[in-house]
Amino acid sequence: MGTSSSRSLTAPGIGSTAALDYFDGRRALVDGFVARHFTWPGTFRLHGAALGLDILRAPVNVVLSPILVLSRVTAFLCRYVGLRGTADWLARRRILMRTSVARRVERLIVTDILELSPDPETADREPSALAHAILAAPQLREMIRMRPTPSEAEALGERIAGALREYAGTRTAVAEMTTTLCVLAVGAFAFQALTPGMISMAPDVADAMARTNAVAAFPLGETLGGMWYGMFAADTPPWLTGATVAGLVMLGSVFAAFAGVLADPVQSRLGIHRRRLERLLDALEVEFLGRGDKVFAAHEHFFARVFDLWDAITSAFHAFRN
Repeated sequence: MGTSSSRSLTAPGIGSTAALDYFDGRRALVDGFVARHFTWPGTFRLHGAALGLDILRAPVNVVLSPILVLSRVTAFLCRYVGLRGTADWLARRRILMRTSVARRVERLIVTDILELSPDPETADREPSALAHAILAAPQLREMIRMRPTPSEAEALGERIAGALREYAGTRTAVAEMTTTLCVLAVGAFAFQALTPGMISMAPDVADAMARTNAVAAFPLGETLGGMWYGMFAADTPPWLTGATVAGLVMLGSVFAAFAGVLADPVQSRLGIHRRRLERLLDALEVEFLGRGDKVFAAHEHFFARVFDLWDAITSAFHAFRN
């Protein structure tokens, strides 16, 4: 489960044996973790945390996601041209709001896989509490002592906590993609149209609403009205299209807060959760060994933006055609 690939990344040195043994033990826990928390009914329990402020955070994160992708691309370019300090600063920016589900996932990884014991209330309230719990863990003491100075040890704790937050943040992108796939299915079934997002679906929904209202108000009755508007399109006012866009975007954002209930079992079945967790453990192991050259990056945000671009192109084509 990724052990051999991880060993090829490590370098011999003080504490390397302890790191290898510790992280080999963590990888052995991944399959059980996925089965407990990312399949039914575990994912239902996990998303119980979404009942509350997550419903309000979800639409904000949808708006902030493109900014996150832009910051990650800029960080990559800065690192490529040698501006490592700027790249690290950009990579540490927390653009998305932390949802309750994401915090719960972070805490479960820390307690069930890393087998640490942070105070749950403090970890949720103080962003630095997770880093402090990592530095104070007896299991990690030998590896942390490899740091030459206390400030470097603190930086290590912050990077580990940042990697965990980055991992938990992938749920926002996966939720967006799950919502898009559901919208595609609804658009194909209800409108026989390609609708890769709420914006591209909105005109079809607005047209259907305008037609329903026009048929109901037809002077000669709804039967003749249905026949009439079956041949001639009803006039759809721009305000109705705009209101439909706003309403569908909000509805999609709320759906995204709970989309993991559908996405988690599918990802578990396909092995995506396991591979993502192993990739996270590989990055953490390299950090503890002092190399710091294998940063955990959530590629899912980039995939979600591809769907956004597709939605924008489809919407522009629809508007041009009309």
